[in-house]
Amino acid sequence: MFSFRKIRYGLWAIAGLIVISLAFTPVTSAQSKNLKIGFSMALTGPLAGAGKAALIAMQIWKDDINKKGGLLGRQVEFKFYDDATSPSKVPGIYSKLLNVDKVDLVVSSYGTNEISPAMPIVMRKGLVFMSLFGLAVNDKFNYDRYFQIMPAGPIPKDDWSRGFFKLAMAQNPKPKSVALLAEDADFALSAVAGARRHAKRLGMKIVYDKTFPFGSPDVTSVMRAIKAANADLVYVGSYPGGSVGLVKAAAELGLKAKMFGGGMVGLQFAGIQKNLGPMLNGIVNYDFWVPEPTLNFPGVKDFLKKYQAGAKGKGVDPFGHYLPPYAYAYLQILGDAVTAVGNLDQGKIAAYIHKTTFTTVVGKVKFAKNGEWANTRTLQVQFRDVAANNMGQFNKPGKRIVLYPNSVKSGSIKYPYKQ
Repeated sequence: MFSFRKIRYGLWAIAGLIVISLAFTPVTSAQSKNLKIGFSMALTGPLAGAGKAALIAMQIWKDDINKKGGLLGRQVEFKFYDDATSPSKVPGIYSKLLNVDKVDLVVSSYGTNEISPAMPIVMRKGLVFMSLFGLAVNDKFNYDRYFQIMPAGPIPKDDWSRGFFKLAMAQNPKPKSVALLAEDADFALSAVAGARRHAKRLGMKIVYDKTFPFGSPDVTSVMRAIKAANADLVYVGSYPGGSVGLVKAAAELGLKAKMFGGGMVGLQFAGIQKNLGPMLNGIVNYDFWVPEPTLNFPGVKDFLKKYQAGAKGKGVDPFGHYLPPYAYAYLQILGDAVTAVGNLDQGKIAAYIHKTTFTTVVGKVKFAKNGEWANTRTLQVQFRDVAANNMGQFNKPGKRIVLYPNSVKSGSIKYPYKQ
C-alpha cells in the first residue's frame, strides 16, 4: 500500500546522507583557486633579452614560493603578455589583466618606458605596484602604493649619477668641464637630467649637451663631436645599441676624457661585455650587482646558480648579474608583504611595505616615502684588465671593481680614463 510517511522518512534519510557526504567533501571556492599575478614583459623588441632574463628569475621565485605552499594557502600563477618593448601596448595589457583576467596582484614590466603607461590603470584600481627598473617614474604620479626595486635612491634622477660626480670631484686636479649625451627616451633623459644638475651645482662648464635618436644605428658622428668638445668628463645616458656604438666609437676615435661612462645600459650584459672586450677598460658606469665579495648577500649565489641553469639555451644573459636578482627580489618583497598582512587588502599591503625593511637576495631593502630606496646603492663600477673574447672572466671578481658607494666598495678608481 502507498505510504506518504515512508516516503517522507526516506527523503529525510537521503537528505541526511547528503549532509554527511558534504561534510567530507572538499569545498571549492575562490580561496582554493590559484592566486594570479599579472604583468606585461618585454619578450620581443629592443629590450627582449633583458625581459626574458627577468621572466626566468620571476619563474624561479614562483617555483620557490609554490614549493613552500604558495601565498595565502594558494598556489601562485602568472598571467602575462608580451609588450614588445612598446609603451603603447602597455595600457591595453593591464586593462585586460584587471578587467578580463581578474588577476589578484600586478607587478610591472622591465624599464621606465613600459612602467609609466601602466601607472594610470593601476592607480585607478588602487593596487600596489612593484616596479622593475624605472627611473623616477613616481616623480610625476606621486602614488603612495608604488615601490621601485631598482636601488636608485630617494632622489632618483640625482642619486643615479651622484656617485659618478663624487668620484670625479675627489680627483686631483678636479675636472672642470663635462659633455652630456642622452638617447631620446625616458630613462636616458632622466639620467642625464640629474647629471646636468650635478654639473651646474659643482660649477662645471657644460661644453656639450645633446640627444641622439632612440635606436640610432650610427653614433660615430656623435662621438666625434664629443671628442672635439674636449671635456674632462663624458656622461652618457643610453640603451644597449647606443651604448655599444658609443664605446666602439670612443675606442676608434681615441677619446681622451678623464672619465667616460655613467648611465649606459647594456654594459652590464655578458654578451655585450664579450663583444666589446678591452674597449671597456677604464670606463666607469652604473651597475647593480657584480661578483665582487662586497656584494655577496645571503641567497644571491643560490639564486644565480638556479638562474644560470635555467638560462642555458634561452638566448639570454648567461650569468644574470644585472636584472635577474632584482626581478626575483621585487616578488620576494610583494610575497613577504602579502604573507605578513594575511590577505589581499592593497592598502594594508602598501602600509606594510612602507614600514618594513626587507631581507632579499639583493640585500636589505627599505623604501622611502616616494617608493624609491631610502638610500642609494647605485653602483659605480670600473672595468679593469678585460681580455678579448672571454665571456667567463665576467663571472668572476676583478673585472668590474666597485668604486661607489663606500658601503660596498671593492677598490679605488684608476684615473684618468684612457684607451
